[in-house]
Amino acid sequence: MGQIIQWYPGHMAKAFRLMRDNMKYVDIVFELVDARIPLSSRNPELNDVLGDKPRLLVMTKTDLADPARTSAWINYFKSQGLAVVALDSRDRKTPQIITKAAREVLAEKWQRLADKGVQDKAIRALVAGIPNVGKSTLLNHLVMKNVAITGDRPGVTKKLQWLKTPTNLELLDTPGVLWPKFDDQRVGQHLAITGAIKDQLINVDDIALVMLKFMRTYNPTAITERYKLPADIWTQQSDVDILLTITKKLGFKDDYNRGGERLLLELRRGKLGPYTIEMPADNIGIVQDEQK
Repeated sequence: MGQIIQWYPGHMAKAFRLMRDNMKYVDIVFELVDARIPLSSRNPELNDVLGDKPRLLVMTKTDLADPARTSAWINYFKSQGLAVVALDSRDRKTPQIITKAAREVLAEKWQRLADKGVQDKAIRALVAGIPNVGKSTLLNHLVMKNVAITGDRPGVTKKLQWLKTPTNLELLDTPGVLWPKFDDQRVGQHLAITGAIKDQLINVDDIALVMLKFMRTYNPTAITERYKLPADIWTQQSDVDILLTITKKLGFKDDYNRGGERLLLELRRGKLGPYTIEMPADNIGIVQDEQK
């Protein structure tokens, strides 16, 4: 794909400043990543903001991801020294899973507090992640009521707010933030495929072609069955021709941009089955760190 995707909206720069200013008030950071793109959805600039603050990596949207690949990612992150949990944020066990994992990360610090007579102290956590990673959905289920605005588009949360949970967490919600430039353009492509980047900022047809190239080797049957295409179409047509064929099947004539929008929308909403675009061996690594 020839398109170079990069930007740096002002509200994202402001969000980083607010995070830095509030870091002293939190015990731990919950870094949310999309289980479908676990590396591309990690913001490399967070390392400078978070410093040596204890961290829990939370893989979201596992209901949309490939279970076997999710397991592989959990093993990978653990091998890097990171505490990690993978979950469907809407699961009723999510509050207990997150709270237990946070207490394990902070076990030594909490024991020191207990030795000083401090009991049942709430865990204060900053919740960070890129746009559309499922942060608001997770927060609503942790707090067990609708306190954070949710949406299937990036950029819904715009300011910081503190939220309390029944499991004795105090959460600092932060806006989803990206970074100024993607050194590896696959990162931008993967973010665009999953919806972390607004469709208005990309060439949708280009991204749809990247998605079809991925599906050609990953799960071509999902495409042929969903759009009632002949099974041998992958050997007979290029990705461009397949996009045009799907566009016509959908009744959009030759408006392949509209066809690409529908294709991406259905992938994002799970209509084409679970999928995980990235694997550790893909060398997309943009964040190098170890749990402190």
